Amino acid sequence: MIIGKIENGIVLDHIGAGRGMEIYKVLELDSLDCQVALIKNAESNKMGQKDIIKIDRIIDINLDAIGYVDPRITVNIIENGRLAKQSHIELPERIVNVIKCRNPRCITTIEQELPHVFRLTDRESRTYRCLYCESKADITKVRKKAKP
Repeated sequence: MIIGKIENGIVLDHIGAGRGMEIYKVLELDSLDCQVALIKNAESNKMGQKDIIKIDRIIDINLDAIGYVDPRITVNIIENGRLAKQSHIELPERIVNVIKCRNPRCITTIEQELPHVFRLTDRESRTYRCLYCESKADITKVRKKAKP
């Protein structure tokens, strides 16, 4: 399989095998009008298998959303066919509008315009809690970002 070289764009590397589609959805890459390649289960010396996403354009991406889904991801910015910048993602201390509070009594359920804010309370277990009601976040439920 041959995936072309990127002249200017972003490569999301070291995505856990099978998590690439989740990142694709969270970043709403389907709405882009440029080439986007999702490579699933690529061989990796370090990870065994991994997913990779190549975006043929430099765009603003939500690093907190990526870090919440998979904190091992590497973000590579490619400019003029060369690696211009490389970032290693970590678990964000706070995430906004990435996940939705599932507590029906939370103020975010009633006040629709309030942002859904969660803070990291336990790094070891990757536990996030709602800023307003302290409900524990469900790591499997990632929310699509709200349209302005």
